[in-house]
Amino acid sequence: MESLVPKLVTTLRGYTSEQLLADVGAGVIVGIVALPLAIAFAIASGVTPERGLYTAIVAGFLISALGGSRVQIGGPTGAFVVIVYAIVQRHGVDGLAVATLMAGVILVGFGLARLGGAIKFIPYPVTIGQVKDFLGLRMGTVPADFIGKWRTMAGHFQSFNPWAVLVAGVALVIIVGWPRLNRRIPSPFVALIVTALLARVLHLPVETIGTRFGAVRAALPAPALPPLSLSVLPGLIGPAFTIALLGAIESLLSAVVADGMIGGRHRSNMELVAQGVANIASPLFGGIPATGAIARTATNVRNGGRTPVAGITHAATLLLITLFVGRWAAFIPMPTLAAILVVVAYGMSEWRTFRAEFRAPKSDVAVLLATFLLTVLVDLTVAIEVGMVLAAFLFMRRMAEVTNISAITHELRDPADDFESDPNAVRRRAVPPEVEVYEINGPFFFGAAETLRDRLEGIAARPKVLILRLRHVPAIDSTGLHALRDLVARSRRRGSLVLLSDVHAQPVVALERSGLYEELGEENIHGNIDDALNRAREYLGLPTIVRPAFATPTVAREKPGAPGA
Repeated sequence: MESLVPKLVTTLRGYTSEQLLADVGAGVIVGIVALPLAIAFAIASGVTPERGLYTAIVAGFLISALGGSRVQIGGPTGAFVVIVYAIVQRHGVDGLAVATLMAGVILVGFGLARLGGAIKFIPYPVTIGQVKDFLGLRMGTVPADFIGKWRTMAGHFQSFNPWAVLVAGVALVIIVGWPRLNRRIPSPFVALIVTALLARVLHLPVETIGTRFGAVRAALPAPALPPLSLSVLPGLIGPAFTIALLGAIESLLSAVVADGMIGGRHRSNMELVAQGVANIASPLFGGIPATGAIARTATNVRNGGRTPVAGITHAATLLLITLFVGRWAAFIPMPTLAAILVVVAYGMSEWRTFRAEFRAPKSDVAVLLATFLLTVLVDLTVAIEVGMVLAAFLFMRRMAEVTNISAITHELRDPADDFESDPNAVRRRAVPPEVEVYEINGPFFFGAAETLRDRLEGIAARPKVLILRLRHVPAIDSTGLHALRDLVARSRRRGSLVLLSDVHAQPVVALERSGLYEELGEENIHGNIDDALNRAREYLGLPTIVRPAFATPTVAREKPGAPGA
């Protein structure tokens, strides 16, 4: 049952006061970042703003306290906006609460059934948009479907409010430009404060949270079960499964990205159980669906968060803000929230990945277009169901091509190794300055390669040496190799040396066949992390270090008795 032990339990062993200060500082910053996002996602989902805060507080606390990731930050996310809005329009807020409860039970079932490893292989497509409040259009409820939404907004364009566009434009400039001046104070929070003061002092004729929703309740409600009718349950089964699958995919993707940033490995099954418990508890307190948030998790890591204490602090920070200054949220202009959502939507669009996907095999392109068109023209629920079926067939075909049964078995179960017991963990090595180690988990197919490149572009610094650790990568396909070659070329243009470590047999063969092995150079491809770190030291003119006696082989060819060992 080791895989169902929360990370909080293991990370508190040997916990230091220095790490406590770093976790608390990171948690406070992430809590400030999460404040405008929680409100914006709730409103975009068709519910009142305080429901987003309740979700971030309750679900955020439980995901960190019970989760299988050291640094995961949970709460409402943009990935849920489309499906949640559609459920609210069709079944009301009570229907959404019941569907979220059902999704929570499904997620707990996924975790207890040890399906965490399998869900990592499912790709996800998401599309959102927020135009009505950005332009200040005076209109009623916006239709849930994409085409109907744009048709309705076009019909109300004559109610365009230039003051709303001005406020939204100021907010956009602050969100995009503020990080160049100060990265410690989150730019959405600054935009929220500045535009709220601007609208209040100048009495600008723009809609605010208060004028649309009334006073914001500055308290956490008592838990209560939503009204439950057996007659509505059949119609909520599909939405519940969509919430569960989307939540599972989003949270595990976020955990994998976080693993790469800190050099650890999450417990996927425990993470799913925690996500399920959080989604059971969230609607009891008036909240909406929650999952792991990649951007907030990255912010946590960048600011020094390394244990679930940071995520718990983030939830506590939001609770204190809600209790003591929550009523002031009524002054937040709606165009400001729209501007925040536009920036989030741009980031979620992943247009670079979308464009690059057209260089992939035709089967990849078919899955992408089918899912994208179904999302836009029909429904996200249908798109995810069809996309999963197509992706499953594609995955089976690819795994048949690489034929690595033992690797798949390993990937479908949670890792036994951890920071606390793994003799090969990067944390137990002396990593030289200006060297970054990024660890990849799972088959290195196209989506994983593009995700890696995007995260390195947006998150990682530009080191002199970048080590990609592949000890948990059983297979690389042709499109993954293409993205890896592109990453190597970009790094070289920026003056960074790329090294590969812990490379298994199938990836070595794939590298040789593609010519990338020769491009990288044999001296830059290693079977263990210690040799890779010593190569980095040689490149930087530093003395090498003898491999630790406690290190163990991570690839078959380095094990005793193996050919060439």
